Amino acid sequence: MKVAVCSRSFSANPQLRAELLEAWPEARFNDSQRTLAGAELAEFIGDAEGAVIGLETVDEALLARTPALRVVAKYGVGLDRVDLEALSARGIGVGWSGGVNAQAVAEVVLARTIDLLRGLSESDAAVRRGGFPARVGREISEITLGIYGCGAVGKAVARVFRALGARVLAHDLRDFPEFYAASGVIPVDLPTLLAGSDVLTVHVPLTPRTQAALGGSALDALPRGALLINTARGGIVDERALAQRLSSGQLGGAAFDVFDPEPPVDLELLGAPNLLLSAHLGGSSRRAHLAMGRAAIMGLGQPRDAGVLRGELGL
Repeated sequence: MKVAVCSRSFSANPQLRAELLEAWPEARFNDSQRTLAGAELAEFIGDAEGAVIGLETVDEALLARTPALRVVAKYGVGLDRVDLEALSARGIGVGWSGGVNAQAVAEVVLARTIDLLRGLSESDAAVRRGGFPARVGREISEITLGIYGCGAVGKAVARVFRALGARVLAHDLRDFPEFYAASGVIPVDLPTLLAGSDVLTVHVPLTPRTQAALGGSALDALPRGALLINTARGGIVDERALAQRLSSGQLGGAAFDVFDPEPPVDLELLGAPNLLLSAHLGGSSRRAHLAMGRAAIMGLGQPRDAGVLRGELGL
């Protein structure tokens, strides 16, 4: 099978390149160090039967120009840029595995939560300005963590916070009774999640249902001074409403790893107080990169039906 590795991150990893070539010798790699799009992406895929994508958009327009494609494998877990309906209509399979970067993301959520609870970055900035302010923060064991979306990443976050003594609430469209019973996580509806969370962390996929789901009214439903962490996808939280709630004190702080667009350009957001920013690196650990790459390699040979996957994920 001819394979086009569109993902520049996969292509830049020597170990993943070697492992893919062992399985699929007729593979070519995107060494441009750019994310390809439109006609350039279609030209790169060309007559390939398999494609490994990362941040690339796969839609009907692309599929119409790449008729040889039989499988699209995802390097990563987000499917918001992949039109599963279009793939299903053409009988193209999907190589996808959920949760391969869950631990990496959970560690970032923990790090950012501790930073905000204890004011570490704020203190760092103050000391650099010549100050030495005292501050009394909170420990993880004192808080109630709300998890919006309890899939693979949400579960990993829950385990970490439960191990440190936090009370954990979770809301998901799906039910996970065995996990809830074993972990001590409390399943709740969305209003209860918002009203009861000292810290709310976002772990839902970006879909029409979740687009701007956390707007002004949802943020106002959080306890005053609550913290908000988003390592999922930009577009789920209304960034303008976020900036306003940080400025007003409705939110005590936030940490965002994802934005809409990326990189962020909203000056009001970038200037908001007590907002920690990072460049979509939640899943970027060496271990996670290898796990995501190997899942994509396996997915080329063992694709899933796009329509079935779409139904399972509620997309």
